[in-house]
Amino acid sequence: MSYKGRIKHLEEMHRLLDKQINEMQVNHPHVDVDHLVEMKKKKLQIKDEISKLNRLQWEEDTQRTGYGDE
Repeated sequence: MSYKGRIKHLEEMHRLLDKQINEMQVNHPHVDVDHLVEMKKKKLQIKDEISKLNRLQWEEDTQRTGYGDE
């Protein structure tokens, strides 16, 4: 099983969310703080999921190639 497609999708979501957050902070000085906090939490959740999937992909790759058996 390859996680690469899901990782790529999540990375794009993370990038877009980061752009939205930055634009809100710069262009809307009276932004809804609660909404901004929720967006930042979602961005962090996506980042955590990317890290988890990268680890799983690495584990799968090392098992397939036989590396890491020392």
